[in-house]
Amino acid sequence: MSIQDPIGQVPGMAERNAANASFMVGYLEALSLVERLHRLLLDVIKDEFERVGVLEINAVQALLLFNIGDNEVTAGELKSRGYYQGSNVSYNLKKLVDMGYMHHQRCEIDRRSVRVKLTEKGRKIRDVVNELFLRHADGLQSKGVLGPEGIIDITASLKRMERYWTDQIRYIY
Repeated sequence: MSIQDPIGQVPGMAERNAANASFMVGYLEALSLVERLHRLLLDVIKDEFERVGVLEINAVQALLLFNIGDNEVTAGELKSRGYYQGSNVSYNLKKLVDMGYMHHQRCEIDRRSVRVKLTEKGRKIRDVVNELFLRHADGLQSKGVLGPEGIIDITASLKRMERYWTDQIRYIY
């Protein structure tokens, strides 16, 4: 998906007043930035794993291991808890199990459901990502890029957008 360049002409803007048009430009810029930041996050994780010599795992899989942490979850819970955003969760889980990063076990109650948790090898990957994020958090603050108040404001704004979009999906009809 590619968001219209906010500097370029956006369809329908001529009919809107200046305040709405300005908001629309900012909104499109924010959408584009979120999209770019996610791709950049994956690149940063990939770069870190290349630096430490771990090449068999990709950034999406590493982020999935980080997000699962010490929890034991089902594939369905991965998406509902926000641990995984992709559509190919089963593929990545199978790969992680096959490579020894995760254990999987059928639920005793519902045999169709499989629960997964990290192995020691998976916890090591989680720790690499955690250390990367700790370094970034320290760097953002020490270089004055972003402080505690700024991160609180950004997070609160993004959560409000998430709730709005979720409501649009749930209540659109």
